[in-house]
Amino acid sequence: MAKIPMTPVDAAWLHMEEPTNLMMVSGIMTFDRPVNMDHLLAILQHRFLKYRRFRQRVVESTLPLGMPQWEDDTSFDLNAHVHRVALPEPGGREALQAMVSDLMSTPLDFSKPLWQFHVVENYEGGSAVITRLHHCLADGIALMQVLLALTDLSPNAPWPKPKARKQKRPSSLLDRAYNRLVKPAAAAFTTARNLTEKLVQEGSEVITNPDHLRELAQQGGDAAFAAGRLMLLPPDPKTMFKGKLGVSKKAVWSRPLPLQDVKAIKNHTGTTVNDVLVSALAGGLRHYLVQHNQPVEGLNFRAFVPVNIRPSNEIDELGNKFGLVLLSLPIYLDDPLERLQEVQRRMDALKNTPEAVVAFGILGAMGLTPVDVQKVIVQLFGMKATAVMTNVPGPPIPLYLAGAKMKDIMFWVPQSGHVGLGTSILSYAGNVYLGIVTDKGLIPDPEQIIEGFYHEYEQLMALVQQTEQPQPAPTPADDLTRIKGIGP
Repeated sequence: MAKIPMTPVDAAWLHMEEPTNLMMVSGIMTFDRPVNMDHLLAILQHRFLKYRRFRQRVVESTLPLGMPQWEDDTSFDLNAHVHRVALPEPGGREALQAMVSDLMSTPLDFSKPLWQFHVVENYEGGSAVITRLHHCLADGIALMQVLLALTDLSPNAPWPKPKARKQKRPSSLLDRAYNRLVKPAAAAFTTARNLTEKLVQEGSEVITNPDHLRELAQQGGDAAFAAGRLMLLPPDPKTMFKGKLGVSKKAVWSRPLPLQDVKAIKNHTGTTVNDVLVSALAGGLRHYLVQHNQPVEGLNFRAFVPVNIRPSNEIDELGNKFGLVLLSLPIYLDDPLERLQEVQRRMDALKNTPEAVVAFGILGAMGLTPVDVQKVIVQLFGMKATAVMTNVPGPPIPLYLAGAKMKDIMFWVPQSGHVGLGTSILSYAGNVYLGIVTDKGLIPDPEQIIEGFYHEYEQLMALVQQTEQPQPAPTPADDLTRIKGIGP
């Protein structure tokens, strides 16, 4: 088969790979019971490998400025990409987090298609699946589409067969085979597409919608200003979150928080779900610095925030179609409500900038330059931020993989350049989760950031509950006091 040139943007993400920052999108799904390995392999064969890209490996061009290419892996073996492992006793959360951290510190095999699944047994009476996919394959929206295509809405969904029989069969058998195999698979992809479109629409509040961003980018003056701003921003201030990076990473994630509570805070304060979660996270980062006796007075630092610019008619395609904006986080603010209002103000300001589309254009231009030049540009931009911050709305209903109910889900996007802190917010089945990944040498205890996030979230919830709490009816003594002018 002919080789397929990689897009410049995908090539840029490929060449950002460094031993200290591997360009993998990593994910974890936990289940209420063990995942049937044969069932999972059948699903991957039937639905995952529908995407040719997952059967292709990357080959670099032999030309000086040639683009990397996708080439079919003629020795592709599904079993080489799906691994079964078991946690040591007692098989708890800390052991699973340690395994995720180790895998996030381990590069993929570039002689094969750039993805792996790890089926983890002996986890809290059930199981887990760890996914690792290189960022050059796809962005978060596209990978969410793939994930949804692997899952079902019922534990009793038909079991797909890995391969259809080659011999001809009577039409009646073909009809039955279609009803049993093809229709369920088609339904799974249709459901995945519909859910993804809904998630993209719900996630538009994070910055804005792709069409509006493209309209802004067409306004030459605004685009030129945004490009100049990106290039001329000074480096982020030095904090303990920045420094020389190592190979080892540390990944943690929160317990589920009810999405309805976050919406209650949003409604009470006139903000958005994203504003609430970003503000609580900024408070968690402040909490960590204060715990370690670090100065926070007047401190702001920036986070790269991915923004979807994928048109709705390309929702089920792989590849990277997102830009980046730089959000300045008001770490200096201690009061939760003041911080939330300031985060809202800064997020609103980003909604009317073409910065995301301009950044996408810069990534495309980077992909066309020599690799050494790309690495210099990545290091330059990496100095302008302290973190990568993502917020992806996940499925609002419970899903099933290979018949097992998915309890929790989390993912982490990679960092690049000098950035050693990644944060991920994801909603699923009525809950919200926060994930943190850090450079282990810089921040060996990211669970403290999660604790700070809990603290800020609880303070915001207390404001809502205090307002909603009914006031006691006045007593006759209260009335007499007010009449005499003694009290308020």
